[in-house]
Amino acid sequence: METFHTLVSYKTIVRREIVRFTRIWMQTILPSAITTTLYYLIFGKLIGPRIGMIGEYSYIEYIVPGLIMMSIITNSYANVVASFYGSKFQRNIDEMLVSPTPNYIVILGFATGGIARGLCVGIVVTLVSLFFTDLHIHSIPVVITTAIFTAMLFSLAGLVNAIFANSFDDINIVPTFVLTPLTYLGGVFYSITMLPAFWQNVSLGNPILYMVNAFRFGVLGISDIPLQVSYTIILFFIIILFVLNLYLINKSTGLRS
Repeated sequence: METFHTLVSYKTIVRREIVRFTRIWMQTILPSAITTTLYYLIFGKLIGPRIGMIGEYSYIEYIVPGLIMMSIITNSYANVVASFYGSKFQRNIDEMLVSPTPNYIVILGFATGGIARGLCVGIVVTLVSLFFTDLHIHSIPVVITTAIFTAMLFSLAGLVNAIFANSFDDINIVPTFVLTPLTYLGGVFYSITMLPAFWQNVSLGNPILYMVNAFRFGVLGISDIPLQVSYTIILFFIIILFVLNLYLINKSTGLRS
């Protein structure tokens, strides 16, 4: 019976999160589709032909996996940081934490909501890409697992941001000054083999590089990073962030007035 109640709690949180972002889809899903369309038009159609081929692929084919991954990263992060901080601000998170629901279920519930939004937007962006280029999937299992793991990682990262945030302004600091630069420098628009040796080594310290390259391998079959290394890095950060979130919530860090 305890397992049943735990499952019900998890499903309730997930359902709430999905209803929350689908109800305002013009704010949560549509903007990414519009932004990505502009990327395809500007970088793919206007600038791409002047850059030429990257390996065996045209420039627009090369950047498609990176743009899909970028949308998954930003939306999974944004969903959790906004939702959890909103719960903190309205004080309804207190009712959730004093209930018999285990804290790890609360974390998984919010993270699953972030995954749902990230994958939903990722699918929309993928459909948009079909208007600009033919998309052939090299490995469906790699595409699916990389998308889910990456969405999970950044959902957990968004939760850390939400826990420490003291105002609505605080939830925008990390996406603006950390997440966006790392994403743009994570191999979305270029291969690190195009960089000098020094900057290639510097790029290896960017975790987003591994996610983008794993996803690119799943779509195109090419990658600057071995797939096993990418999976190891992604899973490592997932474990670290999950443990950190569990510790912070168990200690009520940032949750008490």
